[in-house]
Formats: sequence, structure tokens, C-alpha cells
Amino acid sequence: MTLADVPAGHAAAADASLRWRPGGPFDLMQTVGPLLRGQGDPSIRTSPGAVWFAFTTPAGPASLRLVSSGPRTDPAVDVQSWGPGAADAAASVPRMLGRDDDWTAFDEPAFHATLPRMVVEARRRNLTVRLPATGRMVDALVPTILEQKVTVIEARRGYRYLTYRFGTAAPGAGTVAPANLMLQPTPGQWLRIPSWEWHKAGVGPQRSATVMRALRSAAALERLADLPAAEAAAKLQTIPGIGVWTAAEVVQRTHGCPDSIAVGDYHLAAYVGAALTGRRTDDAGMLRLLAPWAGHRQRVVRMIGLSGFRKPTFGPRMTIQDHRGH
Repeated sequence: MTLADVPAGHAAAADASLRWRPGGPFDLMQTVGPLLRGQGDPSIRTSPGAVWFAFTTPAGPASLRLVSSGPRTDPAVDVQSWGPGAADAAASVPRMLGRDDDWTAFDEPAFHATLPRMVVEARRRNLTVRLPATGRMVDALVPTILEQKVTVIEARRGYRYLTYRFGTAAPGAGTVAPANLMLQPTPGQWLRIPSWEWHKAGVGPQRSATVMRALRSAAALERLADLPAAEAAAKLQTIPGIGVWTAAEVVQRTHGCPDSIAVGDYHLAAYVGAALTGRRTDDAGMLRLLAPWAGHRQRVVRMIGLSGFRKPTFGPRMTIQDHRGH
């Protein structure tokens, strides 16, 4: 079954449904894009105008379908959900779609006057951007740990393998939901993955050990969603193997943090430096460049990304490693 095979009129059959109005410019795909771990993400499937999610709530697993609706002047999102966690999943949608993401201060003329022209122009063309906030700490943390110190391609390949191997089919998969929609493994399922399966997935012992350490306190991890982003990030970094890069990548997704910067990213500092000064820089240089916009640094980086700027490609590339046959 593909997304196109799923009938549109499922609201009556859904275990929970609602219509959410963002109350301003909105683009569904642009908003949820940062949540995807590539086009092959097992727990998120997309098609034009619609997105499927599968995740586990405190009440149980759920499949969630989001569809853009309404006129451009009054956009809406139709929400349908199936499974034991359907009500919880539907209730989480407004926050996940950026309900609490307030760009008012960023859009003040006085603040815009301090921004580079490329950022101002990118914002003018992208008023629909909202930073999503899922509130699901474990779901964001595990794939981020898998992305530590390896290429994105390698990390996402491992994440797909482990999710299909040890996750669970989403509620209604193959009937009301796409057949290949999967729930991430629960903390208990992650903890039971044997060492040789991590090896098959191309995940080295350092990263798998970090996952294991973190998930032994999964309930405490989930409570971090209720803390301010900076405090949640600081507490994440008390877990050995989780540093500033991982914490920033997590709270960007779980809290919609407008300021967190992924210090230690293989490409980001050079990209920001080239965009703002025409020259590569390191992490310290990137933080100095972004300092005037503290509180909105992630918004600035997002706008640079949407500006169309591409830095010159030079220097060594990371090698994609395949450990599965060793």
C-alpha cells in the first residue's frame, strides 16, 4: 500500500480526529521536514499534502495522518489517528506543528535591521516556517545518537535497519495506514537488541553503549520535555556520550528551540562562516558570528539554509563505512 492507496475519507473510521487552524501562514511539509530522518524514515511517510507519523504515546501506539486543508488565507490541518494512543497523538499535533513557535520578536523591523540581507530575504519568502516541537525525547534522541561521528547516509541506513528489525508495525499498517509505517522500538526493545545486530546495522560499540546508557532512564528522559530547552539540553549532557551537538539536535526537534546550535557539526560552522563572511570558520567563529542574534540563532541558521546559499565544496569528505560484513 502506498500513501495514494489510502482513502481520503477516513475521518469517520479514525479513533481520534480534529481540525487544527494555525491562525497564520503555514506549510505542513516545511514544518515537519526537520523531523524526517531522510525519505526512507520508517516512522514518517510523506506524500504531497499529507504526512503519516507512527509513535508510542503514554496510552499506547498510534498512527497519525496529517493533511493540509482550507484556503491559503485560512489554512488548516486535518488530523486523523488510529490505535490505543490515538487521542494522545492527536492532542500533540498543534505543538508538534509549531503552535508555540513565536516569530514576533524576530520579525520586528528593528531586529530585521540587524540581520544579513540574505536572512531577511529568506524570511520574507518563508513566512510559513515554524519550528516543530514533538515533546518525544527518546524518539528524537536515539536517531541523533546514531548520527554521531558518521555520515548521515550511514546513520540513517542503520536506523532503518534497526527500526524494521526491532520496531513494530504501526496501528492499521496495511489497512488505514501505509504498510511500511513502523513504530520505533520502545526503550525496552532498544535495550534488548543484541550486540551483533548493532554491528549488522553499522553502529559501533561507542554509539550503541550511549543508547543503552540513556535508555536505562527512559522515563526520566521523557520528563525533560516539560523543562525549558536550555535546561533539558544541559541535563541530556550529563549522560556520558551525549555532548552539546547531540543535545542541540534533540531539543531543536523536541522543544522547537529557536536558539540551539549544533556545535561540533561536521559542516555547519564552515557553512555559516561562508554564508556570513565568505570564509570558512570553526565552531568558536560561528558562535561569535551568531552572537548578535542570541535567542534566535537557530532561526538565523534555518533562514540561511532556506536562502539558497551553497558554500564552495572543498576539503576532505567523510568516508562511508560498511561494517556489516566484518
